[in-house]
Amino acid sequence: MTSINKVGVLGSGIMGSGLAEVVARAGLEVVVRSRTQAGADAVLEKVSSGLARHVAKERMTEEERQAILGRISVTDHLGQLADCDLVIESVVEDLEVKRALFAELEQVVKPEGILATNTSTLPVVELAMMTQRPSQVCGIHFFNPAPAMSLVEIIRPLTASDETIAAAASFVEACGKTAVHVEDRAGFIVNALLFPYLNNAVRMLENGTASMDDIDAAMMGGCNFPMGPFALLDLVGLDTSVSILDALHAEFSDANYAAVPLLRRMVAAGRLGRKSKHGFRTY
Repeated sequence: MTSINKVGVLGSGIMGSGLAEVVARAGLEVVVRSRTQAGADAVLEKVSSGLARHVAKERMTEEERQAILGRISVTDHLGQLADCDLVIESVVEDLEVKRALFAELEQVVKPEGILATNTSTLPVVELAMMTQRPSQVCGIHFFNPAPAMSLVEIIRPLTASDETIAAAASFVEACGKTAVHVEDRAGFIVNALLFPYLNNAVRMLENGTASMDDIDAAMMGGCNFPMGPFALLDLVGLDTSVSILDALHAEFSDANYAAVPLLRRMVAAGRLGRKSKHGFRTY
């Protein structure tokens, strides 16, 4: 298996731009593909403005900023990922969308390339089986915001080879992140533990046990969490949170994974959190 020098990123959202920054700061070449050129250009602008803030705070020089940006290219054409050693998709958290995308990547990316998903909970093996190289497919789950969060989950489906997992671990280490290894089960480590907690916080609010502000304050002050459950739900996105809970419930049939009705009502109302400017709080 070839070493990883060039990385493709699929997706132009917050995670896509975060991944581009992480990879470029590690000294690797990165190509970001969006469905539209405007979306692709927006990724470069997000990274550029974020790095400019680091320069303003004297955390890096302007020369370092320009060098990082010089390692990022953007495109709306999937074919530009053909010679990537590793491709990481970070598109919408929808299994059928991702399955179709992996079938496309199989036809585009060079045969020795590794195909990875940044899914937070979906079954990686289902994506692997859309390709003719299932041994070269794995999960590499970065957390949001990718430049700031140190943890990455490396997910091993039944089909992945030792060489693929070793290459993924080396890539994560080169990015300056801490890798944890996990089998291909819904939610992996973090979300399988985190989302019952978040769901039960909403249940507590719905039952009138305590106010939203008091629940957030209690978990920050009593458990030393950096933010409370409602602030975190708004950051993650309530629609994303419901999707993760649904995937967990489908796999494990545990009542703790059944999304509380209030969450579904808020999603139906378009109150998705920070990204819609209105969730449990207004932004």
